[in-house]
Order: sequence, then structure tokens, then C-alpha cells
Amino acid sequence: MSGSVIAIDGPAASGKSTTARAVAEALGFQHLDSGALYRGVTLVALREAAGRGGAGGDPLQVLDAETILRAAEDWGLCLLPDGHGFSAYLQGEPVDVAIRAPEVTAHVSAVSAVPVIREWVNIHLRDTVRAGMDVVVDGRDIGTVVFPDALLKIFLTASPETRAGRRLAQRGSPADAATVAEEASLLAARDRADSTRAVAPLRRAEDAIGLDTTHLGFAEQVERIVSLARTRLPR
Repeated sequence: MSGSVIAIDGPAASGKSTTARAVAEALGFQHLDSGALYRGVTLVALREAAGRGGAGGDPLQVLDAETILRAAEDWGLCLLPDGHGFSAYLQGEPVDVAIRAPEVTAHVSAVSAVPVIREWVNIHLRDTVRAGMDVVVDGRDIGTVVFPDALLKIFLTASPETRAGRRLAQRGSPADAATVAEEASLLAARDRADSTRAVAPLRRAEDAIGLDTTHLGFAEQVERIVSLARTRLPR
């Protein structure tokens, strides 16, 4: 039996994960962070490459994708329910901290761009929902590729300057005009790269509802999505 899916897509630093987590909690759903699984695969790749003498370098220069995925299967990489969301496990141990390490962050974009890895992740995400769980999933291709039949699709956006300010605040970094402009330029470049990539490009699904949060408070944007979801949930 399949559960209900709410898909939240959008560009980098648009607040997808924090919004999805809050929406899931309000609805009694589970928050499923697709990025956690990509980070898990990247962690596997780095550890497997280090075991073959490739520590500190690009794991894709040492290993092919099939080898990485075999290791992910052998080591039992998975996401398991944990309260209102999921935790990443590897070899039976939680690795939520390890998958957020700087080395993983530095390589996750390249690893997640490999088509066979994306399909492996997509299959595991779909299997989670087929287990009957109601989930809010965030990413960049959730409504277009992973769950095209989602109950509700939201495309979350904000201006590059707004996203830059929020990202700097999250980091605890200074948010003077020059720093915000520099971060906004980096985000705009990331938007162009994500929108033009050959595999699963960032784009708004035709039936997605756009939500520009440039001038919205966090609570307001969450409530708008929750209200939309409640009109579509089975009675």
C-alpha cells in the first residue's frame, strides 16, 4: 500500500528542507530528505575509495558507479524512520553527522549527478513510500522525476538575494551588502547549472504550485502549504 506524497522542489537555499520538515510535522507525515541518501552514497564512495588508497581525492576517479552502489548495498545504506523524519544508517550505525561532513559536501554534487546513482536513490525513495508511509519529500526533481504522481507539488522559490541572506544567517556569517551580493551570485550560478544539467534538471513540474517566499515569513509559507495539502488529503 502506497502512502501520500507531498513534493517540495526548488533551487538551492530556498528553504526546502526546513519547510518540508515543518509541513510534515504539522500534517503528521514523515519528512523524507532525498539529499540524505545522496550524501550517504557519497560517504560510501569516500570510504570505499580510501580503502583502495584514494583517500582525500575524488572517489569517482577511483571507483565506478556500480562499485559504489554494490558497497552501499553490502554496507546496508538506508534511511529508517526516526520520529518525524528519517535517519541515515550505514553498517547498522546512524551516520547523520558523518554525511554532513565537509568532505561529503565537497563531493556530493558530482556523485549525485551520475545517472545510475540517481536511479538507485529514486528506487529507494519510492520503496519507502510503497511501505505505506505518508511523506513530505524535498529535492530538485521530486515532482518531475521521483514522484510525478505526488498528491501535491510545490515549487519553492525566493530571490537570490533573499536566499543568500538566509543562507548566511544559517551559517552565522556576516550579512553585509557585499557578502550578500557575492553569495547571491554563487546561488544564481548554481541555479543555472542545476537548470541546464543533462540529468534530471531543476524545473517546475507543470502541475506544481509556485510559492515565492521572498516576502513571506517562515510560519506563513508553512501554513500555506499545509492548507493546500489538507484540501487534497483523503477525507
